[in-house]
This record gives sequence, C-alpha cells and structure tokens, in this order.
Amino acid sequence: MEQMDSTVIATSLPMIATDLGESPIALKLALTSYLVSLAVFIPVSGWMADRFGSRTIFRAAIGVFVVGSVFCGLSSSLDSFVAARFLQGMGGAMMVPVGRMVILRSVSKAELVQALNYLTIPALIGPIIGPPLGGLITTYLNWRWIFFINVPISLLGIYLATRFIENLRVDRVPPLDWPGFLLSALGLSLTMLGLATIGRHLVSARVSSGCLALGVIALIAYYLHARRAEHPLLRLDLFRLQTFRVGVLGGSLFRAGIGALPFLLPLFLQLGFGLTPFQSGLLTCSAAAGSMCMKTISRKILRRFGFRTVLKFNVGFASASLVAIAFFTIHTPHAGIVLTLLFGGVFRSLQFTSLNALSYADVDHADVSQASSIASAVQQLSLGMGVTIGAFALQASSYVQGHTQLVAADFWPAFVLVGLLSLSSLRFILQLPDNAGHQISGKT
Repeated sequence: MEQMDSTVIATSLPMIATDLGESPIALKLALTSYLVSLAVFIPVSGWMADRFGSRTIFRAAIGVFVVGSVFCGLSSSLDSFVAARFLQGMGGAMMVPVGRMVILRSVSKAELVQALNYLTIPALIGPIIGPPLGGLITTYLNWRWIFFINVPISLLGIYLATRFIENLRVDRVPPLDWPGFLLSALGLSLTMLGLATIGRHLVSARVSSGCLALGVIALIAYYLHARRAEHPLLRLDLFRLQTFRVGVLGGSLFRAGIGALPFLLPLFLQLGFGLTPFQSGLLTCSAAAGSMCMKTISRKILRRFGFRTVLKFNVGFASASLVAIAFFTIHTPHAGIVLTLLFGGVFRSLQFTSLNALSYADVDHADVSQASSIASAVQQLSLGMGVTIGAFALQASSYVQGHTQLVAADFWPAFVLVGLLSLSSLRFILQLPDNAGHQISGKT
C-alpha cells in the first residue's frame, strides 16, 4: 500500500500542482516532507515495535497512514498538502521496520538475500500498479481519489495484520533515548526542510538557510550525544563495520540519484512530451516490472560473482540507465522508452538487493534492530536528498536556458547529474575486499 501510494502520487504531481495553483517543482515539498517524516520516525519505530509488539505498531501505523491520506485528499493548498503528507510519513515509518525486523531475526545469514527478496517482491506490485492507476484516476476522475482509495485498503490491511502477524516483543527494552530522538528529529527534519525550500516556495531564503544551519547543528549535537549515551537511539558505532558502512553510506549516494527519478520522470513525460498522466504511468511502471524480474535471479548472480564484483560493474549500468533518459525526445518511440526503463529497473533492483543484504552481513543478531533503524533512516533521507538535488538541477537548467515554463530541453542536465551522483557510490564499493559478504552470497 505504501509503495503504491508513493508511485501513484509521483505520476499525478503535475495535475495536483495545477489544481493547487502551484509550480510542479513546488510539489517537491510533498515528496520531501514524506521522506523527511520517514527519516525522523523510522528510528523510534524500531524501539516502539520492540516495546509494544510488532502487530500493535503495524496496525497503529496503518491507522495513522490512512488518516494522513484522507487529509491529503481534502487539501486545498500546498502547505496543507505538505503537512498531510508528513502525517502519512509517520504511518509509513512505523510500517517499514516490522517486516524487515521479523525477517532479519528469523533467517540465517545464508538465507538473507532470498528472504529479503521475498519481502521486496510483494512491495514491487505497488510500483507496477501505481503509475497507471494514478494516471487513470487523475485523467478520468480526480486526483483526490488516489488518496481516498487508501481507506478500504487500510481496513483490509488492519484485518490481515490482526490475523497473520505475531505480536513479537523484546523482553528487556532499554528506555527511549528522548534527547537523542529530539536531536535526530530536529536535525533531519530541519536539514531536509532547508534544502527543499532554498530558492522559493513557502518560506523566505533567510528562513530556509536558518533551517539548514540549525539542522546541521542538531545533527552534530546528536553525534556528540550518541558518543556518551548508554543506549543511544542510533548506534553510530555500527559504522565501524565495513560492510555496513559501504552498504549504508555508499548506498545512500546511489539512492540519492535514484530518488530523483519518481519526481523527474513523470514531469518529463507529461510537461516535456505532453503525455497524459495515464500514458505516463503506463510507461513508467515498466521500471518496476524490471525490478521484479531481477529479484528472482539476484541470489544466483551474487553466488556466482560475489558482492564486490556485482556492485562494482552494476553501478555503472544502473547509472548509465539514468543518463540514457536524458536522450529521450518527443520522437523517441514508446517501445524504446519502455525498454530503457525496463532494463534500468533490472540494474537498479540488483544494486538495491546487493546493498541491502551487504549492510547486514557482519551485524550481530542482537544489533539487528539498531542496524535496521539506521539503514532505513539513511535510505529515506538519501531519497529525499535526491528529490531536492533533482529539483535544483531542473530549476537551474530552466533558468540558464531562459525558460519561464518547463520544457523538454530543461530536463537533460538533471538526469545527467543524478546519474553521476549514483555513480559516485563506486568510491565506497571499491573499498570492499573480494570476499565481502561471502557468508551471505555463498560465493566460495
């Protein structure tokens, strides 16, 4: 449900912007606010699942998510829409750790890649259905219904969670690190808010710069706090593990580049090529189809070549698939667009699977909850950074070329930039030894 919601919205952003009387670029705040909310609340949601039980938190998360959905559908201005998306993100953040934590605590290292694939494949159904569904609703009904349809789906989700998810708890849960939570929440939210609003929209440049400065100060304060806290909210010492450091930090650069795609691509196809949201959605869902196909064979590829080799070469293919979008023109056959996005989805899926599994290769069982919280928070923050960077590049390109309205020629620098950003993760990947993650990949 969460994955489908995000892809539905990405396809419908241009129409939502028009109805709210805003620039399509301004709607980057709707994507960014959701991702910021995830980054803020994912760390504490892991503690809450340990303390109150996975089923209890999962059902509460669905409830918060659907309330946010209703408010999104009722929004009449950009600021109310952004606030409602932030509320949605609170629910999404509490949903994320439950499945992953249950999987990580239930399987051996050798089964981890396959188990994560089983967890991910159902989530990819949303990105396949989402774009054409969002386009269909937006084109032939009203964009507000893309949020209202979450109500019956959420009710079904609560019923299924009650019936099938065990209410797992941890017997001895340390007290919540309230100072750490407040510092990390302020740091992450203010930093992302500052980056997303610099230039224009909602607040002045002075306020944007102030948010960014205060956010950085709060993150530094959290780092100092975590070094002396007995039970910090996020245990930064886990970054001493090389595989965890490469998977999370190196992976964040790759995800930042990929994170701009759901924002840039629908705008490119609709504003640049004049496609309807429905037509755009039918094209973009091919990337998710490619991702799903790769999930079925990624374990065999990793067993044959190992993590370092796969990550080293595949990052080039995945980044090139982003840059290739820059060469689309209004005359590019739709079949060519579909094939490019399909193979791009294949390469990105393999990279994500490898990075996700590698992150937990050397993490002790007792530290899984902490590692999952850190990885999830950084992942979502990097996706938000990708949206911000992509929007900045698009704005700059349009300004330099002297366009008052977005046209197709404005987009190619943005796709090249995010492709190079993803490729920059190679610096971390090359630090890995040849046998990195061998206990997971099974390569001998």
